[in-house]
Amino acid sequence: MVTRKQKMHKSILKRFVLSTVMIFAVSFMAQAQKFAYVDTDYILENIPEYSDAKAKLDQLTVEWQKEIEEKFAKVDEMYKEYQAEKPLLPDDIKRKRENEIVEKEKEAKELQKKRFGKEGDLYKKRQELIKPIQEKVYNAIEEVANDRNYAIIFDKAQNPNILFTDPRYDLSEDVLDKLGYTY
Repeated sequence: MVTRKQKMHKSILKRFVLSTVMIFAVSFMAQAQKFAYVDTDYILENIPEYSDAKAKLDQLTVEWQKEIEEKFAKVDEMYKEYQAEKPLLPDDIKRKRENEIVEKEKEAKELQKKRFGKEGDLYKKRQELIKPIQEKVYNAIEEVANDRNYAIIFDKAQNPNILFTDPRYDLSEDVLDKLGYTY
């Protein structure tokens, strides 16, 4: 007959063996995981199409900003003229001029929103020019990761929490190679 003490020892032994097996399995799996990183800013800077797209966006931004500033300057000019003439104007003309100024200011603000708003022209143009290049880069990163069995690839450029990286684990040049930009 098995005593209570023997059952308890047997149970403890089973738990110990199971725990030991689990520890080895977890440590084996952890060792099997491979990690690396890339610097997407570096990668993008070395892709000529990205530089061209960025230059186009910068040029459009300058043009659109100038257009908006001209509209606001016109509003300011209208307001100053109105202020100078205001004491001499009848009430109905004052209201009419005030409404014109308010309308022009509203138009300028709407143009500003259209160009630089959340879903504005700049956003759309960025999606058109930059997003396809970024997608190519991310697809190349994924291919490199899959080809070399990396479990995780961090982005050094987008993660300010990475304090140190060993250059041996930087796959940025490999991604550029995959994209056909070998220098």
